[in-house]
Amino acid sequence: MTQSASDFLCHCEPGTIKEVKLFAGHGGPDLSDLKGVSITRYLSVGDKSGDAFKFSEPVDPLNHSMRSQSSSRGRKPGSASTLDAGPATDTTNTRTTESSGPYTRNFQQKLIDGGIYPDKYEYPDGRVPPKPDNLEEINQRLAQSRPSLSPSKFSYDKFEEFERADAHVSKENKATKRVIPIIEGKITDDKCVEGEVLCTNLKPLTNDMLTAAEPDLYYGARPEQLDRRVRDELSGHIIPSKQDDLPIAPKFFLAAKGPDGTAAVARRQACYDGALGARGMHSLQSYGADEPVQDNNAYTITSIYSDGQLKMYTSHPIQPTSPKGRPEYCMTQLNTWGMTGNLDTFRQGATAYRNARDWTKEQRDEAIRWSNERANDSQIGTLAVDASFGSVFSFTTEGSVIKKILHK
Repeated sequence: MTQSASDFLCHCEPGTIKEVKLFAGHGGPDLSDLKGVSITRYLSVGDKSGDAFKFSEPVDPLNHSMRSQSSSRGRKPGSASTLDAGPATDTTNTRTTESSGPYTRNFQQKLIDGGIYPDKYEYPDGRVPPKPDNLEEINQRLAQSRPSLSPSKFSYDKFEEFERADAHVSKENKATKRVIPIIEGKITDDKCVEGEVLCTNLKPLTNDMLTAAEPDLYYGARPEQLDRRVRDELSGHIIPSKQDDLPIAPKFFLAAKGPDGTAAVARRQACYDGALGARGMHSLQSYGADEPVQDNNAYTITSIYSDGQLKMYTSHPIQPTSPKGRPEYCMTQLNTWGMTGNLDTFRQGATAYRNARDWTKEQRDEAIRWSNERANDSQIGTLAVDASFGSVFSFTTEGSVIKKILHK
């Protein structure tokens, strides 16, 4: 029996609805197989109602594959929601590919195939990826007390307010707007935090077709903090969006889920976001250096908030398993807190969250400072060489003039 699109979408899980919206917003299904076919019936789109769309013809949009970026159906560069690491080899034939994202079940395997490993991963031979060397240092920093969460500043009444906000969450966007602000406390610079931005400017992490990351929240730096030359050179690793006034070099991410969200989706999202952040940090640290930095330390943290529970992880680059392999990234859990359990556990979790946000900012600011210095050193070196060549040219020119005068 054929199911209408309206019926299909009305009974979709929230994650599937999100995938449909992304799919529809960037080109829709591949219709190349209809070339030359006489179409006598037309699809009309009615009014949008909630998360569902009404169609007059029975259509299942998820049964169609997306067209590749090499298709004749042109898109603006960077506008697609999928990122393909492999260059197009045939521009004459349409290549049908299917993208994968955190809401699709094959996404985790695609990450693993690309060298992006979830927490507690084991290689086929039983080995495990190395944990970051600074894991204990990070945990110690996360546990440092904060005056803003002391009994005199954060009372039991405020904790009950948090409990009510969590209990009334129906969708993940309400969690980020009503629950997370209580956990994160005061933000000193609103221009350094952003959310629900498709990271279409970031280069692919793997050779597979992956949807662009879309963190529920991420914390970064103002673009003007980083030298323009560095921004231009590292754009595909540190600038998430084509809208270049948004925060750059994100190092702290949040994935929030509502009551209908799944933990598996949140973990896949956090693993993906964290790897992108770790790659960006590594590029900043290695900018202008003779060799890439390899210290086995973590500088990126991802958080998951779901059903009153807060989990935090690090993401850090590790040596590739093959000699000429691409960089790999590993996710490692820091801790878990039951935020709605009691006031003490809330304070511990909120303390860790705020300290993680501040610590990653410190690490990012230090990397930006070093990158700016190297960019300036490079400019000074270039100017010195130019000045040297100018002096030689002037000396040579003057000598030629003198010779001409003497030979007259």
